Amino acid sequence: MRALVYVQHLLGTGHVVRASAIARALLAQGVDVILLLGNTPPPTLDLAGLAIETLPPVRAADASFSRLVTPEGQPIDDDIRHARAERLLTLVETIRPDILLTETFPFGRRAFAQELLPALNAARARARPALVAASVRDILVKKSDPAKTRWMAEVARTHYDCVLVHADPALVRFDASFPHAAEIADLIRYTGFVYAPSSPQPPGDDGRGEVIVSCGGGPVGARLLQAAVTARPHAHRATGTWRVLASASHGDDRLAALAAAATPGTIVEPARPDFSGLIKRAAVSVSQAGYNTVLDVLSAGCPAVLVPFAEGDETEQTQRAEILAARGMAIQLSEGHVTPERLAGAADQACVADRPTLAIDLAGAEKSARLLIAEAKKRDREERT
Repeated sequence: MRALVYVQHLLGTGHVVRASAIARALLAQGVDVILLLGNTPPPTLDLAGLAIETLPPVRAADASFSRLVTPEGQPIDDDIRHARAERLLTLVETIRPDILLTETFPFGRRAFAQELLPALNAARARARPALVAASVRDILVKKSDPAKTRWMAEVARTHYDCVLVHADPALVRFDASFPHAAEIADLIRYTGFVYAPSSPQPPGDDGRGEVIVSCGGGPVGARLLQAAVTARPHAHRATGTWRVLASASHGDDRLAALAAAATPGTIVEPARPDFSGLIKRAAVSVSQAGYNTVLDVLSAGCPAVLVPFAEGDETEQTQRAEILAARGMAIQLSEGHVTPERLAGAADQACVADRPTLAIDLAGAEKSARLLIAEAKKRDREERT
């Protein structure tokens, strides 16, 4: 059995981390997998052992997601769009996957419909059609235009056999952020959360009793980082070392500026591949509310302060933070109001807050692989009869 897993991440790293975890799970269950990347993978992501194909890389110019650019920052043109579409179609026709999985699309990445829809049609038009599945996180960014969500539901109904929602419905359901979920309910399969913890263990006592501040893998979270490097003197309970991690996307100049501004007892360093291990040892995690980071925090059982990314029209992280805060599982602080004093106060509060026990399904990668294999075999049996 062959699978092609398409992923297009634009700013952060959550999409490609989830897609690679599912690809690994399929590989572990005997499927020949190709992971197709539409952007340059982050340096913290281990792709060793996976078969990788690439499209001409494209990323978002900034956090507004309003412009797509090359890695060098040049606007993409029709030549790049055509090259990507041709490359994707050729791969589908050459590989002839039994499973074609698209990460996010059609519930996002509408700008890439020009390349994806012909590929989906080709995969389904074969004598033995591929199983076409969508892979989507727990919470979508809410759309102000109802026509856009209607389009998502129509494309899912027309082109897809199933929709894998990577969430535990005990915590959050897809209809909390997608108004047409009921219309495609027969396609939806809840998989649990796709959790891919980092494997290296931190050296020495790194992380032990510390406040770990992070901002994910993208170039966002500057206000959080700036407040964090001078927050420790204002803390009364969260008085261990504050370790502030900045992603590579922030650049060396910002990292140096943050380090120069840091108060005593504060360490500033690049994002680390042993982040999951640091969080397990931490006194408090201070982070944005991205999918992967939240799962690291929930898995570790670490007291948490969430400062969700909310620039432009982004609603996903705020909604996730609100859900966790309402259950007493985190302290929420608005990105627009973050200051060193407020950040220290929230960390102090997290140190002493009662944390409810809630068992959350984190086996989403393995369950996704089993579901895809079972659905593909079922489809093949139906086509043969």
